[in-house]
Amino acid sequence: QIKDPKEKYDYVSTHEIRYFWFAFLSVVIAGCIFLNSIATELVASRYVWLIYVRAVSTGILGILAYLFTNSTINVYYPRYLMKRLDRIRNKPRISPQGNKMRKLSEEEEDAHLDDTMIAEEESAVHSVDYDVWIDEKTGHKKIEKYFDYLHTEECADCGYYTLKIDLEEIMKSPTQNEKGLLHKHYKCSFCGHRELKEVVIAELSSNVA
Repeated sequence: QIKDPKEKYDYVSTHEIRYFWFAFLSVVIAGCIFLNSIATELVASRYVWLIYVRAVSTGILGILAYLFTNSTINVYYPRYLMKRLDRIRNKPRISPQGNKMRKLSEEEEDAHLDDTMIAEEESAVHSVDYDVWIDEKTGHKKIEKYFDYLHTEECADCGYYTLKIDLEEIMKSPTQNEKGLLHKHYKCSFCGHRELKEVVIAELSSNVA
């Protein structure tokens, strides 16, 4: 069992939905094999045609179970997953001394980040976010890095949490004196809805030390 919240967050966001899918699929396959194996000797010897009926029926049930499983995991499960990840990310951390740590606000955390980290947070391309936790009794500090582009968002058309970044294009590169422009292309894996979001990239003088 993973005890560290950050390690648990990374594991859940990267692997859980895939393992959940394989587990569901294994149950479907096992169910089909079981249903297809319960024919009696009477069916096998005197009603051979029922074997074909049974095979077709099992196949249909397997397809229906697959479609239901696919819909459940890809459409409904992400909403639950996003809420769970949010709970894990904001669960109070415990310092090595056993004290409860406090998560700093966006305004407070910059004082604890180096220039590279701040530049990463301000970058619009594959942006990352840092969480800073402080043990106010001992001063122990913990910095955690999260990748925002891995998350799904709620689709404006179907309402499911199946909208995800499909492509990012830098339309205009930033310079020392001018801001740049980034196009983020989103695609819904359920209904196919697409969205385009424009993100302004800060001048290089603002995000490069």
